[in-house]
Amino acid sequence: MIEKKLQEREDEKTVLVGVIQKNQTDVEVQEYLDELAFLAETAGAITVKRFTQKLPHPDRKTFVGKGKLEEIKNYIAAKGVNLVIFDDELTGSQITNIEKELGVKTIDRSDLILDIFASRARTAQAKVQVELAQYQYLLPRLKGMWQHLERQGGGIGTRGPGESEIETDRRIVKDKLSLLRKRLQEIDKQAFTQRKDRGEFIRVSLVGYTNVGKSTLMNLLSKSEVFAENKLFATLDTTTRKVVFENTPFLLSDTVGFIRKLPHHLVESFKSTLDEVREADILLHVVDVSHPQHEEHIGVVNKTLQELKAFDKPVLTIFNKMDLYEERNFDSWLEPEVREDILRELREKWEHITEGNCVFVSATERRNIDVLRDVILQKVRTMYQIRYPYKTEHFY
Repeated sequence: MIEKKLQEREDEKTVLVGVIQKNQTDVEVQEYLDELAFLAETAGAITVKRFTQKLPHPDRKTFVGKGKLEEIKNYIAAKGVNLVIFDDELTGSQITNIEKELGVKTIDRSDLILDIFASRARTAQAKVQVELAQYQYLLPRLKGMWQHLERQGGGIGTRGPGESEIETDRRIVKDKLSLLRKRLQEIDKQAFTQRKDRGEFIRVSLVGYTNVGKSTLMNLLSKSEVFAENKLFATLDTTTRKVVFENTPFLLSDTVGFIRKLPHHLVESFKSTLDEVREADILLHVVDVSHPQHEEHIGVVNKTLQELKAFDKPVLTIFNKMDLYEERNFDSWLEPEVREDILRELREKWEHITEGNCVFVSATERRNIDVLRDVILQKVRTMYQIRYPYKTEHFY
């Protein structure tokens, strides 16, 4: 009961379920399901079908209506599906009711993200953070998960095994949470000491939505080998490298990517990892400009930075994947002049919004990387001049 995880299996076939609530459009929910499908693929599952339903609000017992649940059940039986993933958070009782009706394992978006984080955690800090988030996710769902053991009816004699077992589980989970928090505090102290030992270097941190190319840029700028692949949350642990541009040294950090509907308890657990963001002098906000929802992604990142109290720092917005942007938006018959007009309008739009603090690059093709280096160097030197006005020559 306590350790409920999605086990990675390459043959795990899944269906996705989303509810179109008021103030949402069909297109918007399909975009969310696109991302959920990518999350499922990252976890090792194969999406074979999507189900959506328009409801003013989710059903209290089964999230979707009885008719839709029956439709999902029939499809599962016909296609041999063994996993159902809902795009929104489910309560413990909803999970129990849905699994009882469908006969297969059911999880929600938060549980899926937690599973991916668990599989990606490498350092002691990340492992403790993920485990802490998993128990925080589980605690309020224990009652619903034990409903099948509770006796029906009320009055004397109804305090059955479900009641006593849930209290036992709650006590175990709360004790585990306490131990994990203490362990995380110890690790955080060690990490804080390590950061203090980095001296007077200016700190630059890469931030952005997940899978926008931060790790690839990290490798280009620092000439190091940071793990990077085309999957969500490829980077979980913060990586910091010393970089020197034209005899000017600074520290460059790569951090975990953000995402829509990121579970609050996961943000809370990973705040210590994101200390690199809070303590950075300059933020490099990497954006996948080729993604149709890149503007919404920018909003998600900015909101998360506000939650971390790191929104008031100097920011350079790096619009990455320009090669994919042109591939997806330009047809072969489009005249060169028209292409240039479109690109110029794109640049002018974001230069206005960012007040000139943006660069357009392609990390995979190494396009405009030299310009990016020059801009970063200028910002780092300016920061040194502000912080150490009487000894800037030391950093040149």
